[in-house]
Amino acid sequence: MDTIAALLEMGHAIERHRPFPRAVVDAAAWRQAAEHLAAGDCTLSSLWGEPGQVHMALLEPDASPAIGVLTIACPDGHYPSVGALHPPAIRLERALRDLYRIEPTDLPDTRPWLNHGTDPTAYKFLPVEGEHLHQIPVGPVHAGIIEPGHFRFTCDGETVVRLEQRLGYVHKGIDTLLHGATLEHAAKLAGRTSGDSTVAYAIAFARATEAALGVTAPPRAVFLRAVMAELERLANHLGDVGAICNDASFSLMLAHCGVLRERVLRAARGCFGHRLMMDCVVPGGVAVDLMPEGISALRALTAELRARFAVLVELYDGTASLQDRTVTSGILRLELARRFGAGGYVGRASGRAFDCRRTPGYAPYDALSFTVPTREEGDVNARVWIRIEEIGQSLSLIEQCLDVLPGGDIRRALTPTGPSEGMALAEAFRGDVLVWLRIAADGSIDRCHLRDASWFQWPLLEAAIEGNIVADFPVCNKSFNCSYSGHDL
Repeated sequence: MDTIAALLEMGHAIERHRPFPRAVVDAAAWRQAAEHLAAGDCTLSSLWGEPGQVHMALLEPDASPAIGVLTIACPDGHYPSVGALHPPAIRLERALRDLYRIEPTDLPDTRPWLNHGTDPTAYKFLPVEGEHLHQIPVGPVHAGIIEPGHFRFTCDGETVVRLEQRLGYVHKGIDTLLHGATLEHAAKLAGRTSGDSTVAYAIAFARATEAALGVTAPPRAVFLRAVMAELERLANHLGDVGAICNDASFSLMLAHCGVLRERVLRAARGCFGHRLMMDCVVPGGVAVDLMPEGISALRALTAELRARFAVLVELYDGTASLQDRTVTSGILRLELARRFGAGGYVGRASGRAFDCRRTPGYAPYDALSFTVPTREEGDVNARVWIRIEEIGQSLSLIEQCLDVLPGGDIRRALTPTGPSEGMALAEAFRGDVLVWLRIAADGSIDRCHLRDASWFQWPLLEAAIEGNIVADFPVCNKSFNCSYSGHDL
């Protein structure tokens, strides 16, 4: 029997949890799930809590069900730590501990995670011993217009022997803000979790809501969502390619990629009324239709990008000084990427070919043709090339959607049908976004959990930078481009 199916059978199934099953299990089954994670039998998709209980989502792509949720009741405020056996869970458990005061028994790292501004003691970084070592503190305030995060480098000369991050400075209390919110307000909050992925978050939230209520969005809305998602992916990948090259002192690529990114953002505004397409995807469908002139504009955009970006790819690949900074820098080992379930370009550049548009999959991607590019080098150059190849795939997907765009309505009314739960994944440019929610009888949000791909990518940056020189950190960091905001809910 498949691992997730066997674990679910050990518990009590929860009705009206769609489309993936959820079961309440005891401590023995919970520990067994942690053992399966440690053994690599399945992947941790998320771990979150609410007063009195903790939930864990497991992913097993080749099994049925592909995703399952286990719940353990915590009447005494304790539960067996998953992180004690499976390190990718540690940060999630530290955040859960801060938010709900539920203690993971035997948690290896009990330091607070979220910065509420009330901790009177200094944060204790992990000890490092050795001769001739020195530390370089960076942040949380940075020179650029970016969010706060502290990086503590321990170095031997110029070589980094350890990097430790302290994040949590942009904790916004989204879990609490979503509790009791109307569907309309909750959708707006979800779309603002990480602004560069607003479409992906909105799609995941909308699909989770629709699953809970047992409805589907109109076909035209489903295809329009995909057009928006691929435009968002294009804009972010173009920006990243330019920014990585800029951190390697090749600003010419930044300028040209910036021009192309701006073309995408202007096209998005012209077609959907907002440069980031914020609030365009809503539960039940989409809030704005695509007019015939918009279709023509998008066809012109894809043709222009395909021609102009190809020249930039040749420039990137043919510049020896640039390759010297990206090839073999910041290598993420394949085993670590698999163990942490790294999504997006971080995982695919290290051999993990997971893309939730394909597995477990969702419409309309099941009706479209695309490939999931992968590489095994795991370095900065590989992460650049994954982005380059995904840009080509996104151009093709937009054109396919426009070729078969259905007519009809773009939004369906949603009617509460009593308490229900829904869950969905959506593929953002960084990787998979997960949304789980419970809708109350009055149609408001009882509980909601949002999980960014960055939760499983930030720790891997610490591993990838080891053995590199300090001067290569910016280019390694930008090649990961993890979200602070999506990570510090």
